[in-house]
Amino acid sequence: MPGTLLSTETTLMDVSVDCVIFGFDERKLKVLIIDQKQVAKNHPVSHLQSALPGNLVQPSESFDHAAQRVLKELTNLSGIYLKQFYAFGAPDRVRKQKDQEWLVALRPNPERRVVTIGYYSLVNMDDFKPKAASFAGKARWVDVYEIPSMAFDHNEIVDKALEMLRHELIADNIGFELLPEKFTLSQLQHLYEIVLDKKMDKRNFRKNVLKMEQLQPLDEKQKGVLHKPAQLYQYQRKKK
Repeated sequence: MPGTLLSTETTLMDVSVDCVIFGFDERKLKVLIIDQKQVAKNHPVSHLQSALPGNLVQPSESFDHAAQRVLKELTNLSGIYLKQFYAFGAPDRVRKQKDQEWLVALRPNPERRVVTIGYYSLVNMDDFKPKAASFAGKARWVDVYEIPSMAFDHNEIVDKALEMLRHELIADNIGFELLPEKFTLSQLQHLYEIVLDKKMDKRNFRKNVLKMEQLQPLDEKQKGVLHKPAQLYQYQRKKK
């Protein structure tokens, strides 16, 4: 067939996974990020950055397994359900000078194009205590609306994950994954307002959520609060 064949070198690319882990501390929606650290004495990095937990997929593993492995290696978090939500493959996504300096110190082929599979998850922050390892100098929770400028296109990845979270908050009621097992309607409304980044009318919100079959009122009220204790509720997840 007529035409020009691309060389093997120009068609090679790497595949990575990046994990967006959302947590809620009953006041703010947060994202787990890592801070890069020096990894090679012969290639010191002058500008270390923050980033999402992520790394390359090994030839012998699936994307799902890679996401679990990378999260464990960098933050010591395991047993978390991770869901694919988008693929990021802009040709220049890892080729900025500030990112190349880091990749030269870390990878054998820093110039190679990288396509990343984005994963996201919702966790109760009380159940998971991140601890940095590998090339992560620190693992920390940051307010989703106050994220610093990060490496590569990781800010764009968080924005896309937040877009997905907002969609599924309405469509699939996934926000309950971020709440304690027992919660008040005020806590639930505050979560929705934080995730959707808008105020909601209290009466209309309660009218709508109380229509949910899976939202069960409990014969319990808050304890240890200074104000009048509110009734507690529980979300009964559908059996698969």
